[in-house]
Amino acid sequence: MHEEREVRWRAGMVAAQQGDSAAYDELLHELVPYVRSRVRPQVFDPNAVEDIVQNVFVSLHRARHTYRPERAFHPWINAVTRNAVVDYIRDRQRRAPREISLEVDGVPEPAVAAAAPREQVLSDEMTAALEELPDGQRQAVLLIHFEGLTVVEAAERAGISKAALKVRAHRGYRALRALLEQEPT
Repeated sequence: MHEEREVRWRAGMVAAQQGDSAAYDELLHELVPYVRSRVRPQVFDPNAVEDIVQNVFVSLHRARHTYRPERAFHPWINAVTRNAVVDYIRDRQRRAPREISLEVDGVPEPAVAAAAPREQVLSDEMTAALEELPDGQRQAVLLIHFEGLTVVEAAERAGISKAALKVRAHRGYRALRALLEQEPT
């Protein structure tokens, strides 16, 4: 099976190098699950896996002229895939110290469906907690969560960048959670 695939993929790449777009499309179609299976064990974020797979195919397309038909295809595609994974990992390591997590962990889902934006009635505890937030955080939480605006729309209305709005909202959610978890005095 492996040998048949090697022969088929090598022939597909040679045909692609000679301008056969149908052979190239067929080769790419067959390579998608193979490349994905090579990336998945190394990268656990499904979105990142798909990004890396796309990068592999961009690299393959740009470097297809470098494939030498007298050589096996599997080691070549594996090298392209490995390089894409390494590039991803290096990029993540370089960016990680500068990133702020915007994940809101531990916030329970509402027990009942939320009212439509602008129709939502807030509890006394929520109203009091919102009033304790700094203005920017309160505005971000209200725009996104209670008015139902997208981050882009909320950022435009607040007159700040999307990133700044996300940070304010994240900090606001975290502060609200802390305020609402406090014992009543």
